[in-house]
Amino acid sequence: MKKNILLTNDDGIRSPGIWAAASELSKLGFVTVAAPREQSSGMGRSLPSTSDGIIRQEQVQVNGQVWSVYSIGGSPAQSVLHSVYEIMPQKPDLVVSGINYGENVGYGVTISGTVGAALEAASLGIPALAVSLQVDHQYHLSHSEDVDFSTAGYFTGYFAKTLLEKKFAKEVNLMKVEVPAHATPETGWRVTRLSPQRYYEPKPAERDSWEQPGTIGYREAFVLEREPEDTDVFALKEKKIVSVTPIHLDMTARVSFDEFDRFLRE
Repeated sequence: MKKNILLTNDDGIRSPGIWAAASELSKLGFVTVAAPREQSSGMGRSLPSTSDGIIRQEQVQVNGQVWSVYSIGGSPAQSVLHSVYEIMPQKPDLVVSGINYGENVGYGVTISGTVGAALEAASLGIPALAVSLQVDHQYHLSHSEDVDFSTAGYFTGYFAKTLLEKKFAKEVNLMKVEVPAHATPETGWRVTRLSPQRYYEPKPAERDSWEQPGTIGYREAFVLEREPEDTDVFALKEKKIVSVTPIHLDMTARVSFDEFDRFLRE
């Protein structure tokens, strides 16, 4: 039976990254493409009450092939919900989010709309894969065609095939994949954990008055010399290989409840 795959992202329905993924995923099953109408980076797993929820079916031509796609008036996580409950006739076998312009590593992954969409899918009991490509900061909020997504597309297909054929262990809900900027299909990969460092640090708004519009920006802040060798950042930045991180939705601290209870009471 042909597998059903939902493909979404946080860069918006017009992003070239989503089409690199669609091209590879279409070899594995039937692909439904549904993504935010607008650029939605940094939205995490949010479900904004201000989203209009409007769904528009559009025709997009990619490499000579015409795709029927759905643009969603909402966040990446809301795109998953609208797809599962309104667009697709049955629950997808796999949700893929990406391919994102820019890496999503370390403890900042909960900020990522790419990872947020995968988290939402996982919360519905659907295996999920979030894929990001390391690119220069200037491309993060772009739809630039100067970025080559072909290798990231290859790894999207590679890992999606595995997830369609096998089931996660119960300790894993989703998988996060980071592809180095200059990787090729021959580049190696390694299972990693999230870096304990903050990869990006907030950058204050530049303005003369609070009455002027201003947003908090970000800049790289990690220190590679302090990075443990088993993390996503070390794999990506030092080893320059693909990072594969298993993630669980349970964020409960791994502590003794008895000891924590005593800490609170004594």
